[in-house]
Amino acid sequence: MSSNQLKQFTREEVAKHNKPDDLWVIIDSTVYNLSRFKDLHPGGIAALVDPEIAGQDATETFYGLHRTEVLEKPQYKRLIVGKIVGEECVFSAPVPGELSKVPYAEPTWLTDGYYSPYYTDNHRQFRKAVREFVDEYLYPDAQAREEDGKRPDQKVIDKMAEYELHAMRLGPGKHLQGRTLMKGLVKPEQFDYFHEMIITQELTRFGARGYGDGLLGGKVIGLPPVLNFGSEELKAKVVPDVLSGKKFICLAISEAYAGSDVMGLQTTAVKSEDGKEWIINGSKKWITNGTFADYFTVGCKTEDGFTVILVERGEGVETKQIKTSYSATAGTAFITFDNVRVPVGNTLGEEGGGIFVILSNFNHERWVMCSASARSQRSIIEECLKWASQRKAFGKPLTSQAVIRAKLAAMIARAESVQNWLENVTYQMCNMSYKQQASKLAGQIAFLKSYSTACGQETARDAVQIFGGRGITKTGMGRFIEHYHRTIPFDALLGGAEDVLSDLGVRQALRAMPKNARL
Repeated sequence: MSSNQLKQFTREEVAKHNKPDDLWVIIDSTVYNLSRFKDLHPGGIAALVDPEIAGQDATETFYGLHRTEVLEKPQYKRLIVGKIVGEECVFSAPVPGELSKVPYAEPTWLTDGYYSPYYTDNHRQFRKAVREFVDEYLYPDAQAREEDGKRPDQKVIDKMAEYELHAMRLGPGKHLQGRTLMKGLVKPEQFDYFHEMIITQELTRFGARGYGDGLLGGKVIGLPPVLNFGSEELKAKVVPDVLSGKKFICLAISEAYAGSDVMGLQTTAVKSEDGKEWIINGSKKWITNGTFADYFTVGCKTEDGFTVILVERGEGVETKQIKTSYSATAGTAFITFDNVRVPVGNTLGEEGGGIFVILSNFNHERWVMCSASARSQRSIIEECLKWASQRKAFGKPLTSQAVIRAKLAAMIARAESVQNWLENVTYQMCNMSYKQQASKLAGQIAFLKSYSTACGQETARDAVQIFGGRGITKTGMGRFIEHYHRTIPFDALLGGAEDVLSDLGVRQALRAMPKNARL
């Protein structure tokens, strides 16, 4: 029933329904009959029969305790009995694809009255289409899977494949040729790193970090070595199934004794007597998507040094779930390889040349994480601005307190600086060859990744202080704040710890120091 068809009441008429067995309230000019609901109210009956609530306008009280999305649930919509005559609703749930009007909730290029040299009309159309897709298909699944820990629904994976989102998440390149991207919205030759950044940032908006990694994060980092260094025969076998979402792949590098120290890996690969197979033994730890992966891009110690080999799930491969502080939907795994035999043709790149295979992928992996980090921080800013504006303490909104405004100012400054640095790096990527990116941007991206996640951790801490107890509660008003605060350490560690990457950036700079530079 539309709002125009609802029965109209005056506030005086609603005020008469103020008894426990005849209990109405007004929320945002909408009249709710809570007579049968009162016994089910999570906050107890007393909160509803309060003289200032029963038969009265409870809008301010409601929004001090609940999120707008609560009113969108079918069980609560059924409680609606009418509208207040002559009044219109002020608050509403976001429309799929809609931009937020909250200041700094969107990057500048999406804000009315601002300009950017980086984005075209196609980028803007693309962004709208991706957001509509995410809001319609991914958001509901993300919230459900974040709770039950199951991997993303296969129907969602298939729908993403239908729009070629799996292929686009790998960035521009030959793998896009012949594909119809977002139902033809962007041509393969048009697609650039800004399109990819848009996808990454829109995917981040659903505020479910474990699901975000579970949504084939392993493919984003595990498939490029196959695409760039695998034989044509191997690519023909693996790539189509992975990009169609029929099979899954992950990157298996980290071990219990070797994280950032890639050359310290202890998993071994030795040739069989006939030289046709690799025999792999060892273990891997903290592997994203490992629990449900069909293929593993594995870093091994070989006679010639460090080699990367593609392993298919089969005899001798065992995966176990690792319990982490975010959802099991990410599929984080401990993997053991027990005399696993793999064709030598599954070698990615040259034997002993594995470090080049992995390093070639690090820049893109870290840039993706920077893109996600920048957008996640904006979501937290939006939550904090809304909460600080509607929450009252000592009789005034939180925004009346200078200490709260100072925290908001710091959040906004960090988010803006991260996004602007990110866009500059992205522009360089769009105009550099892959080889130039490897030599010129490794330090820049390392610095950006370290800086963006450090900013995220500060923002998470400030957000909890703004939300108070709600900021450490998994449900209700502060659930996205609690989630962000709990999962931000993943961003700070995955793809290289902050301290390691900062040092990498400095070492890259020192290599470029001119020999004649003196004070």
